[in-house]
Amino acid sequence: MERATLDNGLQIILVERQAVPVVGFRLVVDAGHASDQLGLLGTSSLAVSMMEEGTKKRSSLEISEELAMLGATLSMQSTLDQNVVSFSALKENLDASLDILADVVLNPAFPQVEFQRVQKQRIAGIQREKATPRNLMYRLFPPLLFGDDHAYGLPLTGTGTESSVADLTRDALIDFHRTWFRPNNATLVIVGATTLGEIVPQLERRFDWKAAEVPTKNLAPVARRTRAEVYVVDRPESEQSMIFAIHLAPPKANPNDIANEALNDILGGTFTSRLNMNLREDKHWAYYARTSLTSVRGPGAYLLFTEAQADKTAESMAEIQREISAIVGEAPPTAEELAKVKDKNTLTLPGRWERNDAVARDILELVRFGLDDGYWDEFPKQIRGLQLDQVRQAAQELYNPDGLLWVVIGDRAQIEAPIQALGFADIQWLDVDGNRL
Repeated sequence: MERATLDNGLQIILVERQAVPVVGFRLVVDAGHASDQLGLLGTSSLAVSMMEEGTKKRSSLEISEELAMLGATLSMQSTLDQNVVSFSALKENLDASLDILADVVLNPAFPQVEFQRVQKQRIAGIQREKATPRNLMYRLFPPLLFGDDHAYGLPLTGTGTESSVADLTRDALIDFHRTWFRPNNATLVIVGATTLGEIVPQLERRFDWKAAEVPTKNLAPVARRTRAEVYVVDRPESEQSMIFAIHLAPPKANPNDIANEALNDILGGTFTSRLNMNLREDKHWAYYARTSLTSVRGPGAYLLFTEAQADKTAESMAEIQREISAIVGEAPPTAEELAKVKDKNTLTLPGRWERNDAVARDILELVRFGLDDGYWDEFPKQIRGLQLDQVRQAAQELYNPDGLLWVVIGDRAQIEAPIQALGFADIQWLDVDGNRL
C-alpha cells in the first residue's frame, strides 16, 4: 500500500496492480447507518442510494449511458459505520470516467421526482422486512441490545421505519450529504493500473472539496447484561421459530480479535461447528444453526441463531444455552477444534487477493476499524500462533451465557408455555415495530 493526502485532506490509499488495465475506486465516508442517530432513521442509506439518481449536470439516465459507453461501473453501499461509493474504470477511459465519479460524489442533485419514487420503494421494502423473520430480527434486536440513545441502537438493516422515511424530505438528504461527505471524513482506496504520481494530480483537479467539522457518533461502550431477557413476537401459524440469542462483544479492533474469530468458528461459524452439529445433524430440529461475531467500529454483538421447528422452540433455546455455557465451562475449545480453524483460515489465503475488489475490500477493513497497515501481513502468523490456553481465556472474556438477550419470532399458541417452562424471570411480547405489548 502507498499513501497520499490531497490538499483538501482526502486520504488516498493505493495498491498498484498493472496486470489488468482497470482501476477500481472505493470512496469510504465515515457516516453509515449509525449517523442516523443524529437525524431521521433511514437518512444515510436513502441519501447514498439517491446519489446515482442525478447530479447538477447529469440526469440518472445520462449517468447510466455515459458509464456504459466508457465501460465503467458505479454502485453505492451503506453499512453500519460507513457509506461507500464503488467505481471501476478502464485505464484508457480513466479521464472521462473520473469526471463522472467526481460529479456524483460532489454534486448530487437529489431530484424531487426521483426522491418521491425511491421513498415509496423504501417504505415498501421496510414492510417486506417486517414480514420476513430474519430481516425482522435484525430490525428488532439492536435497540434492545444497545439502547435508543446509542448510534447502533437502530434497525440493523439501515432502512429506517415507515414513519421516519415518510417524514424524510429532499432537504434532509441534501443536509446529510453536506454534513458527512467531507474530504476530512473520507478515504479513497484505489486498486489497479495506476500510480500515485499519475492519479493524485487528476484527483486534485477534480475533487474541489472543502473540509468541515463533522458530528460525532455515539459509539460509547455499553454495559453487559447480568441476567437473561426474553422478547417474543407472535407469528400465528408459523411452522418454524426464528431464535436469536445475543450478547455484547468487543469492537473489531481489540487484542483478542483473532482468538474471538477462532472461537466463533468453533461454536457456530461453520457447518461442522458445535451448534450446527447439535441442532441440525444430531437433533434434526433445524435446517441450520449458526453464530456470528459482528465486525464494527464500536461495541459489537455476538449472535447465536437458528430457525427451529415450532414444537422444538424451547428445547432449541435450551440447547443454545447449554452450548454457550459449555464452551466457557465443562467443554472448552479442544486442540483438534483449534487445529481445524487454523487450517481453514490459512489454507484459503493464497487465493484471497486474486481480484482487485478483494484487495480493496480488505483495505476497507483497515480503514473502517482503524487497524494497522500491517494487519493482513501478520494475519497468517497471528492465526498459526494461537495457543489453546489463549483461546480458552478469550472465551471467558467473550461469552456471556448468563446475560443473553433472547429474541424469538414464532406462533405464540405453540411456544409460549414451553418458553415459560424454561424458568426465565420475565418474558415480554413485542409487535413487529418493537413496541411492548
